[in-house]
Amino acid sequence: MIENIYEKALGGELISSAEFFELIDGDLAVVTDYAQKLRDGFTGRTVKTCSIINARSGLCSEDCVFCAQSAHYGTKAPVFPFIDLAKIKEAAIRTKELGVERFSIVSSGLGPDDEEFRKIKAAVELVKSIGLQTDISVGCLTYEQLIELKEAGLDSYHHNLETSESFFPNICTTHEYADDVNAVKEALRAGIDVCCGGIFGIGEKWEHRYELAVLLRELGVQSVPINFLNPVTGTPKEGTDILTEEEAMRIIAVYRFVLPDRILRVCGGRNAVFKSGGAEKVFSAGASGMMVGDYLTVKGPDLEEDMEFINRQHS
Repeated sequence: MIENIYEKALGGELISSAEFFELIDGDLAVVTDYAQKLRDGFTGRTVKTCSIINARSGLCSEDCVFCAQSAHYGTKAPVFPFIDLAKIKEAAIRTKELGVERFSIVSSGLGPDDEEFRKIKAAVELVKSIGLQTDISVGCLTYEQLIELKEAGLDSYHHNLETSESFFPNICTTHEYADDVNAVKEALRAGIDVCCGGIFGIGEKWEHRYELAVLLRELGVQSVPINFLNPVTGTPKEGTDILTEEEAMRIIAVYRFVLPDRILRVCGGRNAVFKSGGAEKVFSAGASGMMVGDYLTVKGPDLEEDMEFINRQHS
């Protein structure tokens, strides 16, 4: 019974693969109701918010099949070098004025060179001085670089695993899964909070979703972004069917059972899957946070509408 699985998750036990599949087959309304109870008990009903700025776009050396910024594919994504600090400052100030808590500096590529790292460090110092929780998503970093950024004011490091290890060769061939796992471990070793999750709807099966969730639990990451594929013209995933709202909500809900005490943030693809009322629906499925504002290369959900929903939750 779902209630027994709920009690197991509530007690801090890892649910089994069989129990995970029982949730997949269960009534969605019942599963999401229990997911909400787990969320409320572990992380509360306060909606955690974050926003990003695309600080360096395109020409990525990696061949991730879903990504508009890969140099391997002919997409219409913008291409530009690391932006001026003035643009980052302007975006960070607007983010704070809107009441968003966390601001992330995002840069394309497997990892920065020395010159770009210096720019990233300066951007971290700037965002921190504005009074925002400061996050970066800039590829793989060394332990020494992470310590340097932590001392500059970095609060969290974002680095997605994207999918399970067993499915990863289907979506990327230019680096090893172990490289990404090691990047996460190094950030945790440096004492930095880690935001690490995946993208769903790229051809993976439910068993791959369970495998990823268990690994995220074992790694001990504090925040788990849940992204949904929004197929980009020019990538190998062009024309892929977008997930239904029901499947997306079930993904959020079952991840809450495996990761009951983590911040589950619904990020990319939310407005592609949920045509209206997306904020309310993902929250009702057990999410505890959302990325608000625009995404890297496409427009995001209406920011004012999102913040209105969030303010209602907090009132």
